[in-house]
Amino acid sequence: MRSLSSAIVAVLLALLLLGPASAQEPGNILVVTANSGDYMLGSGGTLIKFIQEGYDVYVAQMGNDEKITHGLSPAQARLANVEDGKAAAKLLGVSDTVYMGHKSGELMYVSSTEMRKQLFGLIRHYRPRKLFIPDPYVHYLDDTDPYQLGRVAEEAWGYSGGGTFAPELARVGLEPYGAPEVYFYSQQRPYRPGEGGEGNARMMSVDITATIEQKINAIELLRNRNQVYARTVRDRLAAAGRLTDLLDPFDDGAVRKLVRAYVEQFGRVVGAKYGYPAGEEFNYVGGGPELPPHVLQNAVPK
Repeated sequence: MRSLSSAIVAVLLALLLLGPASAQEPGNILVVTANSGDYMLGSGGTLIKFIQEGYDVYVAQMGNDEKITHGLSPAQARLANVEDGKAAAKLLGVSDTVYMGHKSGELMYVSSTEMRKQLFGLIRHYRPRKLFIPDPYVHYLDDTDPYQLGRVAEEAWGYSGGGTFAPELARVGLEPYGAPEVYFYSQQRPYRPGEGGEGNARMMSVDITATIEQKINAIELLRNRNQVYARTVRDRLAAAGRLTDLLDPFDDGAVRKLVRAYVEQFGRVVGAKYGYPAGEEFNYVGGGPELPPHVLQNAVPK
C-alpha cells in the first residue's frame, strides 16, 4: 500500500512538473515560399525570433529556382540556388526544406489542384501551429509566382482541416488539420495602405531589431540570387544614365553591401510604421491567449 501511494505521488509530481511545459510547447511552423529567398526577406527576422522561442521551422519551396541566373544554364542555376538556399536556411535556423520542384516563373501553369493537394499533405504532416504564406493581395509585383502560390496556399490552409478534402491522405495517416494561425507576408517590399489580407485578416508587426543582423547574414549567403539582383540594379542605373562603375555584380563585397543596404532599408521602412528601429509586418489571421503585439488595421507610416 505504501509503495502504491509512493508511485501515485511520483506520477502526480511528474505531471505537475511536465504539464505546463507540455502545454506551452511551441511546436512547428510551416513556411510556404515560391523560391529560396522570398520568405527570408518577408519574414526572416520573425522566424528567427520564433526559433529562439523553441519552434521548429520547416520550409516548403514550390519553385525550382532555375530562372534566377546571371548566365548559368537552368540546371546550373537550380543547383547553385538550392545550395545557397540550404546554407542560408541553416544560418536562419530552419530545421528542413522540402523542394517540390515546379518550374520557377511558371506556377501559373501548374494545376492549382495539384499544388493544393501537395500543401494539404505538408500541412497535415507537419501540423504547424503557425503557417507563413505569400500574400496574394499585394499589388503590382513583377513576379506572378508569389501571387499564384499565395492564392493556392490560402485555399489549402482553409480546406486542410476538412474531412471531405483529399480523403486519400487520411487513408495513409494524414488526418485533416487546420493551422490555427496564418501569417501572410510581403516578400518584395513593405505593405502599402489598404493592401493585403481579406475577411478577418489584421495587420500586425514584429520588432526584429534584435534579429535583423542574423537575417541579413542569411540572405547574404544567397550569392547567385544576390548577383542577379545586383546586375538588375546596375542595368537600371545604366538605363537612367547614372554611374555604375561602383557596382560590380561579380564583386562579392559590393554585392553584400548592396544586399545589406536593401534589407536594412526594408526593415527601417516597416519599423517606422510601428516605432521600431527594424520591423516586419504581416496580415495575420488567428489569435488566442497570446494575441500578437501591435495588431493594427491598415497601418500607415507615421
